[in-house]
Amino acid sequence: MANLGMRFIRSFFGIIEHIAPSLGGRIAFRLFCRTPDPERVSEKEKRLLARSIPFMKGARRHDLITRYGRFTAFEFTNWDTRRDGPTVLVLHGWRSRTEHMRTIVEALLQRGFRVVALDLPGSGVSAGRTLNLASAVAAVRETADWLGPFDAAAGHSFGGAIALNAAAGAVRGVRPVFFRRLVMIGSPNALPDLFTAFGRHIGLGRRSQHALEARVEEIAGHPLSSFVAAHQLREMSVSTLIVHAPDDKEVPFADAVAMAGAGDHVSLVKASGLGHRRILGDSAVAALVAGFCAEGSATHALPTRVAA
Repeated sequence: MANLGMRFIRSFFGIIEHIAPSLGGRIAFRLFCRTPDPERVSEKEKRLLARSIPFMKGARRHDLITRYGRFTAFEFTNWDTRRDGPTVLVLHGWRSRTEHMRTIVEALLQRGFRVVALDLPGSGVSAGRTLNLASAVAAVRETADWLGPFDAAAGHSFGGAIALNAAAGAVRGVRPVFFRRLVMIGSPNALPDLFTAFGRHIGLGRRSQHALEARVEEIAGHPLSSFVAAHQLREMSVSTLIVHAPDDKEVPFADAVAMAGAGDHVSLVKASGLGHRRILGDSAVAALVAGFCAEGSATHALPTRVAA
């Protein structure tokens, strides 16, 4: 059935390339930004959510609004953590939510941080079924206004890219968010590569692909080509830790290497054997992230099974 659906999609875009490529690009963009149905989760996901109920009950819930709609932020503190103390912003990746960041949140709490974690727009308990760079960066800015300032940010996959673009002020009309330190876990380097791969996957023609990429400039205010993390990091001075698994099948390790080449303010740690998602549940990785946020050093040794 899935193959049949993809054949239909590719046929549709093959036809629309010749009659209305601009419309094809806009439809493709909507598909690209579509988030999964929160009511349709796997049994594994149901178990994870059930195990996380006590953890999530310990958070203060804040429902915030941007021009893109409502989203939810969760504020975590320990009994001895001051609400006006150092705070770390935690951002999940695509097809994810705050519960998946639990191990990292707990490690940060153990370090004495106050932690604010978002369910990005269209994800978790936040409203809608759409997520894109502009809506996510706007959500980070709104959260900073209400629950900041933030000492550091830690993001997984797309969440790492969002934290970087929020710090870089990469979306027109959205003020930059200041972080002293930034952690990017399994994050992509070049958004243009993601759009190229997506267009190829759904069978976009040249003109429809151009329209798809032009849509990014319409909503973000800058051309897609400007959203390359290695270039953005080179223009920034924020101390950054890249944590990435060489066996990551969703985001190539080469992306991490490219970002690490941005300057001496960027450090790279290999998390071998942990793939793209298992990395989030690894206690040694979480301790490394928390230590970097606290001390600004990436020299912590990981176990031999996670080679540094």
